[in-house]
Amino acid sequence: MGIVQKGVWWAADYLYAARAQLRALDPRVTPEAFRSGDRRPVLVIPGVYEPWRFMLPLIRTLHGDGHPVHVVDPLRANRRPVADGAAAVSRYLAATGLDDVVIVAHSKGGLIGKHVMALDAEGHRVRAMAAIATPFGGSALARYQFSRTLRAFSPRDATLRRLGAEREVNRRVVSIFADFDPHIPEGSELAGARNVRLATGGHFRILAHPETLRVVREVVGATADPDGFPAHDEAPPHDSGRAEHP
Repeated sequence: MGIVQKGVWWAADYLYAARAQLRALDPRVTPEAFRSGDRRPVLVIPGVYEPWRFMLPLIRTLHGDGHPVHVVDPLRANRRPVADGAAAVSRYLAATGLDDVVIVAHSKGGLIGKHVMALDAEGHRVRAMAAIATPFGGSALARYQFSRTLRAFSPRDATLRRLGAEREVNRRVVSIFADFDPHIPEGSELAGARNVRLATGGHFRILAHPETLRVVREVVGATADPDGFPAHDEAPPHDSGRAEHP
């Protein structure tokens, strides 16, 4: 993987993020529009600085499949500490009475989702989670950030270390990530989870990657016991764990 290729992926990644942020400004798209459906409910948690509309392509795909898709609007741009974000998600789950939920999360959203699953009282309502580009082990780049919100992704952060010690729920997590992530040089592999590495680069643009969509739809629609998700070294025959994408 050469430096030129990384540069191309990096530029494409920020172009995708800029377009997604512009799309997210449209107030005509409301959460209520996606809550209908008779299949398993989905709860979407975006990453830091991302309003829920940032994940509209995934939301529309899952809703089109017949799943009611829920968002936690009070998270806003998701700048709260992970534990506070998890508390907001738990309050939403309790208030709505949702059960057998699959969380679909991006980046920091995956940390919030795991916190709910492993440490919060409403975690029993969550069946599984598909986490996309989540810094489960933190990011070495966090130390160079001026924002306290971003410095919280340090591998030394107390919340991240506590989440790392909670391994029981990992078997119900599918972690999807790129070969090259400019924000998480360590990658997003999670021990005991099903890890799907995409042969591409980026932190944001993989939200629209065809393999990401395929795996997320598979997780959300799974009929098997979620504890039966294969670990990263036990990928099923139809899933190579890697997909080529320019």
